[in-house]
Amino acid sequence: MEAMRYAALGGGKRLRPFLVIEAAKLFDHEDEVTGHVAAALECLHVYSLVHDDLPCMDDDDLRRGKPTVHKAYDEAIAVLAGDALLTFAFEVIATSQASPEIKSELIALLAKAGGPQGMIGGQVIDITVAENERDETLITELQALKTGALIEYAVMAGAILGRAKADQIAALQTYAKNLGLAFQIQDDILDVTGDAAIVGKAVGKDENLGKATFVSILGLEGAQEKARDLGAAAKSALAPFGESADTLCDVVDFVLERSH
Repeated sequence: MEAMRYAALGGGKRLRPFLVIEAAKLFDHEDEVTGHVAAALECLHVYSLVHDDLPCMDDDDLRRGKPTVHKAYDEAIAVLAGDALLTFAFEVIATSQASPEIKSELIALLAKAGGPQGMIGGQVIDITVAENERDETLITELQALKTGALIEYAVMAGAILGRAKADQIAALQTYAKNLGLAFQIQDDILDVTGDAAIVGKAVGKDENLGKATFVSILGLEGAQEKARDLGAAAKSALAPFGESADTLCDVVDFVLERSH
């Protein structure tokens, strides 16, 4: 439990749970269940970070400005803490006060977003596909799974809780897909231009590992332009919601302008 708290409560942007709450607010939906779903998503996201940092994966020493879990504790505890956060995420939703139908939909969607058709699938591509086989199309698919799937889940969960209509769900899905990819491109940019003391994790990793990224493929200016285009597309998708989507539009600016 101590290692779980160390990972989940020690810093971070809380972007994904924030998106759950703000997407639900579009439909005037604010309740305790929304908070539970948001917390569950953050637990699953943090588990992925704990495992990503392990020696067998990215072998990182720093996360959110402090030692990674396997450095603060040990490798076995880090594996188990990650496993525990993953399973706890589903417990949080399952024991919430949502209706059985909503629980079922949220749990199934989260399992898909975090599994082989989502985040895990993206991670597998990332560690198995040779660098000389990577192009913009593959990198886009990789990141849509590895990073984008949980961001998309966040927005879709808010829509489910708010009982959104089909056209509203479609608009929010477009927003989330563009936002997720813009987020990852900014990550790639920060890996090249960022300061580890500000970013809170090691920088220059992708180049040191010889990884193909949006920056290495498009160049720094090309990646920045693509991120801006994706941000504009994300904002445009929110037009049907008018001023009620102002905060979600602000999220786009935060993603594009962030330094960590």
